[in-house]
Amino acid sequence: MKNKLLILFTFLGIALTGFADDVVFKAQAPKQVILGRPFQLTFTVNQRSRDFRAPEFTDFDVLSGPYTSTSSSQSFINGKRESVFEQTYTYMLMAQKAGKFTISPASVRVNGETVQSNGVRIEVLPEDEQPQQNSGGNANGRKGQSTQTPQGTQNGRNGGTAEPASTSASADNLFVRTIVSKTNVHEQEALLITYKLYYANVDVAQMTNNIKLPEFTGFLKQELEMGEIQTELEHYNGRNYQTAVLHRTLLYPQHSGDIKIEPASFEFIIRVPVQRRVRSIFDDPFGTYNNVARTLTASGTTIHVSALPSGKPAGFSGGVGKFTLTPSISQTELQTNDAVTIRLDISGSGNMKLLKTPAIDWPEGFEPYDPKVTNNFSASTSGVSGTKSIEYLAIPRNAGEYTIPAVTFSYFDIEEKSYKTLSTPEYTIHVKRGANDPSAANGQSAVVSYTQKEDIKQLGTDIRYIDTKPLKSASPSAFSIQHSAIWLFYVIPLIIAIVLLIVLRKQIKENADMTRVRYKHANKVAQKRLKAAAAALKANDKNRFYEEIERAAWTYLSDRLSIPTADLNKENISALLRQKGVNEELIGEVMHVLSTAEFARYAPSTDHGMDDLYKATTNLINHLEDAKL
Repeated sequence: MKNKLLILFTFLGIALTGFADDVVFKAQAPKQVILGRPFQLTFTVNQRSRDFRAPEFTDFDVLSGPYTSTSSSQSFINGKRESVFEQTYTYMLMAQKAGKFTISPASVRVNGETVQSNGVRIEVLPEDEQPQQNSGGNANGRKGQSTQTPQGTQNGRNGGTAEPASTSASADNLFVRTIVSKTNVHEQEALLITYKLYYANVDVAQMTNNIKLPEFTGFLKQELEMGEIQTELEHYNGRNYQTAVLHRTLLYPQHSGDIKIEPASFEFIIRVPVQRRVRSIFDDPFGTYNNVARTLTASGTTIHVSALPSGKPAGFSGGVGKFTLTPSISQTELQTNDAVTIRLDISGSGNMKLLKTPAIDWPEGFEPYDPKVTNNFSASTSGVSGTKSIEYLAIPRNAGEYTIPAVTFSYFDIEEKSYKTLSTPEYTIHVKRGANDPSAANGQSAVVSYTQKEDIKQLGTDIRYIDTKPLKSASPSAFSIQHSAIWLFYVIPLIIAIVLLIVLRKQIKENADMTRVRYKHANKVAQKRLKAAAAALKANDKNRFYEEIERAAWTYLSDRLSIPTADLNKENISALLRQKGVNEELIGEVMHVLSTAEFARYAPSTDHGMDDLYKATTNLINHLEDAKL
């Protein structure tokens, strides 16, 4: 019996050991400290330990420690008991000099095994410099900040006469900076603008929703999600401040020259202590405070934008950044009426949202469909990056061997300051005649085969009784009428067949010329886009409205002027319109609508006048129709 109990307890101990928590030994300290000010460094392990070995504190003075403490707790959740144990070793340290330092891991022994903690990286900020008298502030953060008299309502304890104390929320102790990543950029080159709060010896309770940001006129913008506001220390202009990032936006300049960004304003609630006249020993010894609304103004700035250099490649459509091109094809051997898909993945970082879709010059005999575009972008402080995936689908209608020419994509490399052109390989496709092809039997075209098909009917009976009645002779006039009717019976179907054959051949020839087809249907397609835009306008769907308006204008011009999508840009459009004799006023109208629609689509927060833009686009297409391009 004793042996059985011993075996049972042995297995129970092994099981409990297996279910024990993993050993967690971690070191914690502030990420930033100030030179000359003490701070705590703690090492915590979640199981009982011994033989604690501290690291060498090379760049820090040990003021005290280690202090050892333990804590444990138990709880019951859904009938299950959970216990928590912590053993902590605490040091009080002070840095010897400013800089960035790493404290090596410590070690302990748990259950006979040595366990190491993580290392800790600490940034030591310099001490505050002695304030200078009659300081005029600085040009990018303090000078010119809002210094109006704080106003608000008391939000403390009642009783006695309360008077605001001399607040320390001066322009040197509380301000918002406008920080731009760079002030000299090229067109379409991303820059980051950050609004950052700095405060010292000020109790900032919260930020209100009373925020006024500039319109960022002349830029396309991409706001970055902030999440919960975090604070950290920063040494700025000789002082240490608590800082918090309030807002970040990526900006893409749309034209060259100096573009001015207007100031921004933010409102905060400041907690200000109040001096009181002590009247008796029964007065509240903790004092009172006021919550004061304070508006801070972040200064504006100017961005110097350089035009893109000359020598743009033929296929350049405005891409600026760093990109790669990955092509693929679904199959190179197929049958007629089977689909082939070519996929292009444009990956990288830059003005991804403004990249135009390259066009494929499909061989004659292929029926192409509108490409499917999938955008997978993400925005960060370094810019917009991701992948633009484009799938082109076409169906071959005739057998043979076809070559799909290479597709090129050109962009301006922002790192090397030069234009780059990426290209896909040429694809050779072998198309066999499919079993379901109506012209497979005799190799003739589908139209000829269709016109030669005849239905054969068999007579219900092939033996008839002989009529014994005497024959009546017909008059000459009756014979002539019957003779003419017989000829008409043969001639009219023949004429109809010939006319049908001519019409069908003409339609096939016209449909094979995709450029002519797009030219004829340009207005119809544009009106369909405008109708969709009108529905989006009625539903107040801004994103869809601007997309339909932009596609209506660009697609109409591409079809009417026979410009491939890859070569579609404002310069080519204006040059071709001048060649066709279009007056400058109408060309200016075209440029205005294209610029407004493109800008409005990617800057939807700005009021561009949706009704006016819809009317301008409708009038433009009508004027171009009257011009008979």
